[in-house]
Amino acid sequence: MHDLFDLCDDYGPLKIIHLHEPSVGLQAVLVVDNVALGPALGGIRMAADVSVAECARLARAMTWKNAAAGIPHGGGKIVVYGDPKIPKPEKQQLLRALAQALRNEDSYIFAPDMGTDEECMAWIRDEVARVVALPRELGGIPLDEIGATGWGLSQVTEVALQYCDFPLRDARLVVQGFGAVGKAVARFLVAKGARLVATADSDGAIYDPDGLDVAELLAWKQAGNRVSDFGAGESLERDELVEVECDIWIPAARPDVIDESNVHALRTRLVVEGANIPITEGAERILHEKGILCVPDFIANAGGVICAAMEYHGASENAAMAAVADKLRDNARLVLEATNTKGMLPRDAARQMAAQRVEKAMALRRFSLFSTADAWV
Repeated sequence: MHDLFDLCDDYGPLKIIHLHEPSVGLQAVLVVDNVALGPALGGIRMAADVSVAECARLARAMTWKNAAAGIPHGGGKIVVYGDPKIPKPEKQQLLRALAQALRNEDSYIFAPDMGTDEECMAWIRDEVARVVALPRELGGIPLDEIGATGWGLSQVTEVALQYCDFPLRDARLVVQGFGAVGKAVARFLVAKGARLVATADSDGAIYDPDGLDVAELLAWKQAGNRVSDFGAGESLERDELVEVECDIWIPAARPDVIDESNVHALRTRLVVEGANIPITEGAERILHEKGILCVPDFIANAGGVICAAMEYHGASENAAMAAVADKLRDNARLVLEATNTKGMLPRDAARQMAAQRVEKAMALRRFSLFSTADAWV
């Protein structure tokens, strides 16, 4: 119990719920971090190896992300322990059981994350109403289909380049993680003139200094193939992607892929964090000291949650995508201006901005971390 309270500070977490339903093999953790701005909105991550502490870090990242994005929601995260590639009937059974177990937990709204998608949200919608990122057929805004997070990352990258000494056209791009987010940001940035020279999935990496054909690579991946088997380019080990020389490096996979042990191998001029907590704070400080601009996760990758929140409140897809561009470009400018004028680390500037918004909301609440269903009606 003492270890769990070591995770707490003045912002949260409000609650940590452990779920165990042996009849279907469900083991999961929900962390509701802070609900001063509204019920927690954060995705369901399906993985075999995420600790409670990491889940709490991811939930806190959602608190900052939602506050920075100016949406009326706090932060939360669920981890379902298991292989996201299990057969669909088993996965559906697990997620329906999860929804049933949390059907009365009105401080949390279900959303997709790594290992879950719009179809998974449709299963959950059958069980509970508090869910976002539904398929288009159910009236949702399908985040992966439209590439909402990748679209936002491309907007932030354009703003960040105003603080760098090179243009986007012909910039060498590396995307670490060629999943839903990585595919989308590669597609958007290449359409704007960047050159994708390397990318990776969980099985390996592919590299071509002359640039990979993104359309062909997308079709190759869609067919169920590994990127390392793509015909063009040189196959690499997944972790070798850190050492590929480039101009823009976008981590879009798991947490902590860059830490103090490998940050010095990174050869880039700009990092835009597409995944949640992909770089340790110590490694970010080293990048800052080396003059490498690093835009933190909850400023750069909030496109998906902005779309999700707007769907929940009845907005259209076009309005949601316009809001993503406006909010993320404005936030990136605010953070990078503070970085320039005050000499702050980008993460410190971003966290200060988000924390001020959360603290103001907490000060206005009778119980700053307490939520009831009636509070949001």
